Amino acid sequence: MSGKIKNRNAANAEALTGGVSCDERILRDCHQLYTDPASGLISVAETVGVKLLAPRKKITVMLMGNHSAGKSSFINWYVEEHIQRTGVAIETQGFSFVTSGRKRESLTGNATLHLYPHFKPLQEFKGVSEYLSTEICTSRQKRFSLVTFVDSPGLVDGDMKYPFDVDEVIMWLGDVCDLILVFFDPMGQALCKRSLNIVEKLNDKHGDRLHFYLSKADEAGGESDRQRVMMQIVQELCKRPGLNKCGFDMPTIYIPNPNKPSRCVNQIEDVCRTIEKTINQTVQNTLNSLEKDCEVISEAIADTLSNDRQVSASNRRARCKSCFLTLLGFSVPLALAVLVVLGVLSKELLEVALGPEGTETLSLYLAPAVKLFETLSVEQQLYGVGGMVLLSFLLLIFARYFFRTQPTMSGKQKRQLQEKLEYVQEVVKTKKKKLYDEYLRQSVSDQDMDM
Repeated sequence: MSGKIKNRNAANAEALTGGVSCDERILRDCHQLYTDPASGLISVAETVGVKLLAPRKKITVMLMGNHSAGKSSFINWYVEEHIQRTGVAIETQGFSFVTSGRKRESLTGNATLHLYPHFKPLQEFKGVSEYLSTEICTSRQKRFSLVTFVDSPGLVDGDMKYPFDVDEVIMWLGDVCDLILVFFDPMGQALCKRSLNIVEKLNDKHGDRLHFYLSKADEAGGESDRQRVMMQIVQELCKRPGLNKCGFDMPTIYIPNPNKPSRCVNQIEDVCRTIEKTINQTVQNTLNSLEKDCEVISEAIADTLSNDRQVSASNRRARCKSCFLTLLGFSVPLALAVLVVLGVLSKELLEVALGPEGTETLSLYLAPAVKLFETLSVEQQLYGVGGMVLLSFLLLIFARYFFRTQPTMSGKQKRQLQEKLEYVQEVVKTKKKKLYDEYLRQSVSDQDMDM
């Protein structure tokens, strides 16, 4: 049994026993912090009107290029399994997702979209759903457990017709993929205009995600032939303003074959290092996003509680104003009723009810109002009484409609929000710090961590 198979069996045995890498565990734990049904950040954020997206547990790497550029062959080499069909003919006619899982399985379009909900917008592109597939394999070679490859259709010029708008779909996938590997082969199709046009558009939007490689470099003949091919490709790329930039690099790669040794420099490990670097950056970005989302949720909860306190204070002021206007509104008809009653009762009855001193005091206070009322004609008196009754109604209407209270949270709701705030501040942030420490301990010593 070869050493290659031994290593592979060891890796798969580690997968079966539940062994996972530190990066894989960190991404999985971060995803769990967001999606936990009981206390996940997504559900906590929804209670205060904040919408969050759960981080993905893997990076997405799209491979594109002309047909027969070696995209599928690279995937097979990376996972060390024969997953994708390869050949000179156009083997990949749709978009194929290759990911690791518990058992070997092939999924169709609908199952693929169910497995990857963030790719559901692909349904909006006419005809593409029927050309989506997913290949799940158990390999855990290299960093495959943290990678989902997207194998795109081979691009050709001429009368070749695709069953969907391949250019637009690749552009959309470029928006959601973490890394885009562009393969140019040396057999004449590298200068395919369709490929170059898409690459130029992608470079305008996501230049930092694009990486160029001269694939099948061992088939380009001698060193001078390889140099000539690379010069032609680079010249064609540099004709396009968006691609004419400093530091342009295009390593030569090919699938190593022990039975077919080549003197060509093979930089295929650079591709693995690029994927590794993207994984590391994704872990850092995920942890940073976790911290930012915690701050956003904390601020939203604090603002919600603060706004509720302000609304409660405003409601108290509104109730006080409403009570004052209500009392004032009822005091007008009450005063009229008192005047009518006092006018009807005789002085003897008032003295019996209030006593001589009380009657005299009441007469003293009511004398100006009585005199004013007596100076008015009957018609004016009626108008006056009607005006006061109208004023009373207006005051009651003002008290009822212009000083309404706004809804506030109950004591239970406020306690629940406070508990969620404490959970985010004390549990999630502590977990995030622990995960960051685990990530950094992979690279630095404990002494540096304790400084």
